[in-house]
Amino acid sequence: MTTPPTAASILLLAVFACVIGGMLTALQAPTNAMLARPFNSPVNAAFVSFAVGTLVLLVAVVALRARPDWSGVQALPWYAWLGGAYGAVFVVAAAFAAPRLGVASTITLMIAGQLVAGMVVDHFGGFGIAPRPINLVRLLGVALVFAGVVLVRRA
Repeated sequence: MTTPPTAASILLLAVFACVIGGMLTALQAPTNAMLARPFNSPVNAAFVSFAVGTLVLLVAVVALRARPDWSGVQALPWYAWLGGAYGAVFVVAAAFAAPRLGVASTITLMIAGQLVAGMVVDHFGGFGIAPRPINLVRLLGVALVFAGVVLVRRA
């Protein structure tokens, strides 16, 4: 019998997953920009990217035997289905921007946008997230990221 994971180990795993996910996101922009050239469009590149991602997720679903709770699925609000659309915009924007702005600037600007949207969601407790009010320290953190955008762009 194995012991259940502790809250600290789950938190550490979440931090690790975010760092790895962020690193792979930085690689996504230039690889999709590479795809965009022969496919003649960042939209076509995003389509190919999502097709490959769908296949990877299908393998994971089968391997993990992940089964949805269909009653829970039916109870979802309409906007719960928009995650893929957000991802599509992200991938197309990254594939378009990376060759024009550089990967570092593209990713820095995207992180800045993510922070602004994330703080708004946190502040209002949107999408079922526990509210975390905007305060001066959090605003300063976002301002520092925007300052980072300026510094990365000038280098």
